[in-house]
Amino acid sequence: MSLDLTQDAVTLTRALVDIESVSLGEQEIADAVQAALAPLAHLTVSRHGHTIVARTDLGRSERVVIAGHLDTVPLNDNLPSRLDEATGLLHGLGTCDMKGGDAVILRLAATVPEPNRDVTYILYEAEEIDSAYNGLTHLSRDNPELMRADFAILMEPSNAVVEAGCQGTLRVEVRTTGERAHSARSWRGVNAIHGAAEVLARLNAYEARRPVIDGLEYHEGLNAVFIRGGVAGNVLPDECVVEVNFRFAPDRSEAEAEAFVRDFFHGFDVTLSDSAPGALPGLDRPAAKAFVEAVGGEVNPKFGWTDVARFTALGVPAVNFGPGDPMLAHKQEEHVPVEHIERCERQLREWLSA
Repeated sequence: MSLDLTQDAVTLTRALVDIESVSLGEQEIADAVQAALAPLAHLTVSRHGHTIVARTDLGRSERVVIAGHLDTVPLNDNLPSRLDEATGLLHGLGTCDMKGGDAVILRLAATVPEPNRDVTYILYEAEEIDSAYNGLTHLSRDNPELMRADFAILMEPSNAVVEAGCQGTLRVEVRTTGERAHSARSWRGVNAIHGAAEVLARLNAYEARRPVIDGLEYHEGLNAVFIRGGVAGNVLPDECVVEVNFRFAPDRSEAEAEAFVRDFFHGFDVTLSDSAPGALPGLDRPAAKAFVEAVGGEVNPKFGWTDVARFTALGVPAVNFGPGDPMLAHKQEEHVPVEHIERCERQLREWLSA
């Protein structure tokens, strides 16, 4: 399928949505994006797997990255796209997360040939699955120079207002052990599942830390997300594992977050299973200040984790700014207001053209 970048951003969003691109199945949409951008003489276009990078090289004093992922979660009877003109809502898989943002990126890349800042546009693969497949992970490892900039905008859905930074996330397994015994003679053993009661009690008593960073209040969270244990219906289990997720504010490093969790569960066997750093807002940087002012001045903290953290790791301040309500991401009824798409394109165009 070919993409017509002269179409308005809403029509282009529909075209992108109607190209199925579940994670690890992005070849068709990446081919279409590459084919649409390659003829544009003002851009240098390169491909890295199913990630497309398009850059201006005008010798400007400042460079910004504008990025969005091409993949979606699996289908849930929500394709093809459907535009409800009465409500002004565009429905379908990926409308919110985040092909509306991708359409804005493509429109800017095609129709702002001489921006006031040099721009690197990145449309990347495999954001919705394990980070080992993530297109930005690969770029930061193999071609980090393509991600370097003075400022980055990730067009994740944010209700078309700026969401600064993001919280970090880690998961641990908290393990209790016991001794197997026949349940008819339970006094001869130790029930590991019962031993997990103290783990849950500590979690119930947890009081969230709410630090203020760059004027934004973040809200940490520590929660059990899985629990497993058991051998048979007549056997006391000798092991129980509670999997706990910690969402930590970006003023903590990964090491500090891990140390907090280990101390919180002192006396238990704790194993780290996954971790990703947060991203500081970086609103004190001139480029970030100018962008925030250009799009209305409203800024919210980002509570979830996003790929802005990958830019922060490279020393690039980054924000989330895209059409759509993040609460609708991954839902069957996923949709995006047409007005959000149009406003994001208009504000970014004005910012790059001022």
